[in-house]
Amino acid sequence: MVAGTDETLYDAWRSGDNESGRALFERHFDALFRFFENKAGGGDVADLVQRTFLACVEARDRFRGASSFRTFLYSIARHELSGFYRARRRGAAVDFGVSSVADLGATPSTLVRQRSEHAALSSALQSLPVDLQIAVELRFWEGLSGPELAAVLDVAEGTVRSRLRRALEGLRDALASSTEGARLCPEHEADLEAWAAQLAATLKHDEPAHCSKQ
Repeated sequence: MVAGTDETLYDAWRSGDNESGRALFERHFDALFRFFENKAGGGDVADLVQRTFLACVEARDRFRGASSFRTFLYSIARHELSGFYRARRRGAAVDFGVSSVADLGATPSTLVRQRSEHAALSSALQSLPVDLQIAVELRFWEGLSGPELAAVLDVAEGTVRSRLRRALEGLRDALASSTEGARLCPEHEADLEAWAAQLAATLKHDEPAHCSKQ
């Protein structure tokens, strides 16, 4: 594996060093796969991952290093996801601030293979507007900071905080409405961010490694 920071590897990759590109791909593949897996149909996930990495090269002049490469990567992934849904809707506009994955009619593959609690969480996340789902997953599953989330979602950092609060309240309510999901809810009133972080750690620990990159 080629060593180096994301930014060093990216600079080398866009200059023609394919080995650095492969190293960067390996480093971020699982996280990017997770991003799409709970938002798109199973047959489209690998393609969306590939398209995102290709778009990173095509958009190389837009990356100035002012933010992290990971922020840049997820911004492109969100753009690719929007394009995916526009194509499915024959060019109709998609508002990720209002529409959820459930509204958009996707059938993410996670519901097929996960145990009941995981499926309940997937379903609850998919009931949130897509940008709220993205905020929760990137903050608590992938560890992005407030400024990084603001860059990915193209909003002010204060807006991110209010969206996260609204998203976590919606997630808790959606989980509480089902028998399987209720098991994941805190028994008593708790700090929502601490609950979400604990929930993410538990689910990521149980999550199998993806093998689609082979």
